[in-house]
Amino acid sequence: MSTQAEAPKVLISLATYNEAGNVEPLIENIRQFAPDASILVIDDNSPDGTGAIADAMAARLKNVFVIHRSGKLGLGTATLEAMAFAIENRFDYLLNMDADFSHPPKFIPDLLAGMADHDVMIGSRYVPGGGVEGEFNLKRKFMSTGINMYARTFLGLTNRDNSGAFRCYRVSKLAEMDFSKIRSRGYSFQEEILYWCKKVGCRFGETPILFMNRRSGMSKINSREAAAAIWIIFRIGVARLVGRA
Repeated sequence: MSTQAEAPKVLISLATYNEAGNVEPLIENIRQFAPDASILVIDDNSPDGTGAIADAMAARLKNVFVIHRSGKLGLGTATLEAMAFAIENRFDYLLNMDADFSHPPKFIPDLLAGMADHDVMIGSRYVPGGGVEGEFNLKRKFMSTGINMYARTFLGLTNRDNSGAFRCYRVSKLAEMDFSKIRSRGYSFQEEILYWCKKVGCRFGETPILFMNRRSGMSKINSREAAAAIWIIFRIGVARLVGRA
């Protein structure tokens, strides 16, 4: 008699800073589309009380975990903490998403389904069927499309959407990486981690998503972060071209 394969153990990570208006409804919405997944909130000491709201949800709901950090330490380091947590606790998949509803949870099943044949599934705005819903001003569009083209050129990536954070990773492949080599602490992390995924032989896939405007709070992205991302990707790209990456 054949037995049904055990379902993959999934961890969904949310890096938060001042997301008090989003974190509770987002976790509830995630549970609608991934009822068996664990959820990890990594809060950077949000002054608006996001961490306390997350703690209350962890006390009320099963398999919701919270990591409190001392301050605003960067999106990249928060994602690395989620990856380390997933490895340590033997999850099969780590699915990362923004905590402001710009990544609708309704697309989670599509990302998870794609993991049957891939090691990294990207929720993509730039494949057929994907896009941006609502206001996407010229500055943000330039930053997004420009950084994607830049990353493909310097890092040798072939994916259409390398800058979005809505992704699912195979944890066993993350465990093959040396996280101490990762230079990015801010938004260039999204491109750099794909470079290291490529180095350990990950198979990439993309599934269309609609990127939404945040429901509450303010965007954290700024010109300084964009400039830092360009510089880090340039350094890694030059090292790659001369064989020293």
